[in-house]
Amino acid sequence: MDTATTITPLGGDVYEIDTRMAGYTGITAGYLILSDRPCLVEPGTAGSAPIVRRALTELGVGPGDLASVVVTHIHLDHAGGVGDIAETYPAAEVVVHEKGARHLASPERLMRSARMVYGDSLDTLFGELRPTEAARIRAVEDTGVIDLGGGRRLESHHSPGHAKHHVGLIDSATGDLYVGDAAGIYIPETADVRPATPPPDFDLDTALKSLGTFRSLGPQRLLFAHYGPVSEVDGTLERSAEELRIWVDTVRDARDRGLDLDHAVAMVTERTKGRYALTREDADPDLVAKYEVLNSTEGNVAGIMHALDRHA
Repeated sequence: MDTATTITPLGGDVYEIDTRMAGYTGITAGYLILSDRPCLVEPGTAGSAPIVRRALTELGVGPGDLASVVVTHIHLDHAGGVGDIAETYPAAEVVVHEKGARHLASPERLMRSARMVYGDSLDTLFGELRPTEAARIRAVEDTGVIDLGGGRRLESHHSPGHAKHHVGLIDSATGDLYVGDAAGIYIPETADVRPATPPPDFDLDTALKSLGTFRSLGPQRLLFAHYGPVSEVDGTLERSAEELRIWVDTVRDARDRGLDLDHAVAMVTERTKGRYALTREDADPDLVAKYEVLNSTEGNVAGIMHALDRHA
């Protein structure tokens, strides 16, 4: 495969690495904090591992240098490459929320359920999550601390709603908040924010509470896994909450009328088409296709339907 790297320095010894899920550029980002104890946040998919290794080498991080690998949650676009990366960097501790830790040590169940959802496209999109030695995994609870060296810390905060095992991470030196998927998907080409509400864990109230947690941390900048840095913090978090409410209201309306998934998708598409540059008639079809792979309307609506059924 093509392992050409795209590395963007973001200041504060933070480097964005395009992890190129399934070969797409600008869809999945990992971040290297090149502090005294180098830390990789979001290694991306198993298929991304060769690119990530090459980027770390270009940034001067050798096999013995990486101190920690941290994932915001264990979905395969974020954590699928953990096993491969852990193998290459034997000194690195792997940090994950306690609700996700066992799946990194024994990924069989996670891979089975992912294969049920994605079928044959699983291999192209993500590849196989390989197990990480349990002794190297550190599970964090509601909060946790990752030592970046020189007094610098990455603090984790449990932020469920998108997934039960999701954490946000704030850097004590820069005020950067790694938001994973808890604030949705940021589309840098259009500056749009779209929800990320996949089954089975999505829950609106929990997701909104997590956004409140993020606001209370007073971040200086949001670093999205999809995709990139955003300095307009308050407005972006507000927009994220607003989009969630609109999508859930629309799906609830469809459900109350006894409509099926396809009809609910059509209603959401209609209600939100003026809200995103992606849904306008003059949108770049390649960009539309890329985000449909990552963040399909149908997948989001299915997650909301599942949540509404659960509450009922």
